[in-house]
Amino acid sequence: MEMPLDTSFPSINEGGSELTRKLTHSEEAKLLKDTNLVSAFTQRKLEEDAKKNWDLFYKRNGTNFFKDRHWITKEFKELIGHDSGSTPGSRQILEVGCGVGNLLFPLLQDMGSNSNCFIYACDFSPRAVKFVRENALYSENNCHVFQCDLTVDNLCDIIIPSSLDFVTMVFVLSAINPEKMLKALRNVFLVLKPGGCVLFRDYGLYDYAQLRFKPGHKLSENFYVRQDGTRAYYFSLETITELFIMAGYETLQNAYVQKETVNKQMELCVPRIFVQSKFVKPCLS
Repeated sequence: MEMPLDTSFPSINEGGSELTRKLTHSEEAKLLKDTNLVSAFTQRKLEEDAKKNWDLFYKRNGTNFFKDRHWITKEFKELIGHDSGSTPGSRQILEVGCGVGNLLFPLLQDMGSNSNCFIYACDFSPRAVKFVRENALYSENNCHVFQCDLTVDNLCDIIIPSSLDFVTMVFVLSAINPEKMLKALRNVFLVLKPGGCVLFRDYGLYDYAQLRFKPGHKLSENFYVRQDGTRAYYFSLETITELFIMAGYETLQNAYVQKETVNKQMELCVPRIFVQSKFVKPCLS
């Protein structure tokens, strides 16, 4: 799950796997200098309190923290039946890390009232799930939300194995301990049908948010803790590809999305880097 950002994303950059943005000398020096890791005791505590910290996040911020992700069906047209082998209206989708519904409800609106598509949605935070259920747009006729820890709970307890056409993972894998990411991806693999696709977007390596962390927030390489106890990992294309391949997927698309967010009041130009990918569950031979 991501911190607030401008969500008017550009189209994907198909220019290969190398970053086009190079670190400045000061940025490179800052990262090289940040070698001291958070203590093992504190890291264990953060892992134990991960659910509580996200629940407190939603208690403090309610439903107004993140912007609605109206861009989702522009970037991933498959969700509404375009550029897809599935028949419009017959799809089953899972949104992993749904938060308070900032992707779920725009997606339902884009699909329209005539769609027979059914969307499952889950989140680590019970409070976030409660907010989704209380939304006036929520209806069990076309969606079902539930609380889930992807690294512990079996998705097959809720969803029929090998039944889903698509799974969206948008700014969620980065919040999971890197040691448990593979287990989460394998959990998702179980509910995807052969030929089903994971639509993925998350923080990219050297994103501005990564460079903002002060010393004392580093948990491991490219993994950091925020002031509120929530955590964030910053992916290279190589890292995310390796994870998905180890979990059994095949790579369909994988590239960096880059943009600049301008704060006119502070006269600050902020470089943002994200990873946007599509990974497919192989069809049965």
